[in-house]
Amino acid sequence: MSNGVENTLTSKSQLLPPRPQKLVVAIALFIFTVGSVLLSKYGWRQSVLFLIGGLLGVSLYNSSFGFASAYRKLLLNRDVRGIYAQLVMLAIATVLFAPVLAAGKAFGQEVAGAIAPVSISGAIGAFIFGIGMQLGGACGCGTLYTIGGGSYTMLITLITFCLGAFWASLTRYLWAGLPKAEPIVLGETLGWTGAVVLQLGILLLLAGGLWLWSKNSKSASAEHPSPTRSGFLFGSWSVFTGAIALAVLNWLTLLISGEPWRITWGFALWTAKIATMFGWNSSTSKFWDGDTALSNSVFADVTSVMNLGIILGALLAAALAGKLTPQTQVSPSKILATVIGGLIMGYGAFTAFGCNVSAFFSGIASTSIHGWVWIVCALLGTAIGIKLRPLFSLPN
Repeated sequence: MSNGVENTLTSKSQLLPPRPQKLVVAIALFIFTVGSVLLSKYGWRQSVLFLIGGLLGVSLYNSSFGFASAYRKLLLNRDVRGIYAQLVMLAIATVLFAPVLAAGKAFGQEVAGAIAPVSISGAIGAFIFGIGMQLGGACGCGTLYTIGGGSYTMLITLITFCLGAFWASLTRYLWAGLPKAEPIVLGETLGWTGAVVLQLGILLLLAGGLWLWSKNSKSASAEHPSPTRSGFLFGSWSVFTGAIALAVLNWLTLLISGEPWRITWGFALWTAKIATMFGWNSSTSKFWDGDTALSNSVFADVTSVMNLGIILGALLAAALAGKLTPQTQVSPSKILATVIGGLIMGYGAFTAFGCNVSAFFSGIASTSIHGWVWIVCALLGTAIGIKLRPLFSLPN
């Protein structure tokens, strides 16, 4: 009888959700509070953007919102759930961005979308980035929020991503002679109402096409998630809740900073600043020569502050869910894949005018054609990256 009771108690305890890690929660909230106050030195916008970055980290972690994994599931298993979420995210962001970009101003400052030329170099960069995502194990924002969530092996991806982005900045002149077209913004070409209608129609057609393509797949098999604590802050969100949150937070970023959410610039800037500490002369680079960002504090940079906020927000979310467990399992083959993946992700993102966030998400939300070109080329690279993963003993 006693054995039966013990077994029952054990099974019940295994079903209980983990408790919040209160010390980590307190530390994260303290850093957010103190950080927001200190950042006010650079203006109220920096404080608000730091908090928005934190909310992005919470949203990414709680919804497990992945770009790299969603593309892999799409191509391998015809699992379209992650892609549907991205389509929802893009649709909401398109609607929210259009009035702001049409007005051209918000809170007394000029506002501009994520706009870039349609170029051969951008297409090559996106293709390379797609390969790197699959080898490095995450995209730009995925790298940040998984580090915050306890996957400290992703620090290798972050470091090499930074190095790759900086490397691309130093060799950007090599791509300057390749063919390119001037930026094409549908909102400016067709009018913002027409651009929104057209993009929503394209997104709807993509959703329908994906449904037809995937309806006979086995990707809808039931999954059994581990127990989670109930409540908006303590539990797992659906990927669609995450999509809505990301769209709204990107819109808030546009309103407050005057530009959409981006990731890669911060990585390149961090590396450039560290390089100057070791004696690198920025005047030797056509790209960095005269850039005031190098002389200013890193905390004056919008992207840097938001990137740090994402890591801290994911840390807070993981601690609230009681799931902050350091993960450091590595193997030589995984380290090699991570190093290669991070380097080519960084190089590709900088060459393609951004990663999955600034080029794809923010670009399409801004109705810039380069965002659509980016995702096509990145998916082609993803297909190659999936083929390469087994060479490094990475599961598909």
